[in-house]
Amino acid sequence: MRQSHRSGCPINLTLEVLGDRWSLLILRDIIFGGARRFRELQRSEERIASNILADRLRTLVEEGLLTRNGDPSHKQKAVYSLTEKAIALLPVFVQIGAWGGRWLPTTEAFKIRGRLMEAGGPPLLERFMVELRQEHLGDGLPPDSSVRAELDAAYQSAVAAQANA
Repeated sequence: MRQSHRSGCPINLTLEVLGDRWSLLILRDIIFGGARRFRELQRSEERIASNILADRLRTLVEEGLLTRNGDPSHKQKAVYSLTEKAIALLPVFVQIGAWGGRWLPTTEAFKIRGRLMEAGGPPLLERFMVELRQEHLGDGLPPDSSVRAELDAAYQSAVAAQANA
């Protein structure tokens, strides 16, 4: 973890952890896409290089946003899990997505998750955070319904509608 900082400003400190080109996209793919392994994260549409992915994953682990555990299916592979610190970023992701959907030339398919999360408000955010805690931290019972599955179904529907247009 970094010992010296440019300033004590909370925005600066957050950008020192998350302000590179890839860290938020890696967290996005874990949170919304359910990716947990290196190869799954490498399949991102943005095509992150393997050396950069390895570096960012290492940094996210060092910063306490992810944990890295051995993959029971293969000794040389790892499974990454969100920490509470990363799960707490979910409202930030929703706001970034809503802002981008409102002000930038995104596609309907990529807007839909943010729009649904924003429309669902705090109750949907809390349901999703409970789901993420259960999946990544093993907290409590599995949720009755999956927010990620609902968001993915809406995304797939928007992709199909876009293809048929």
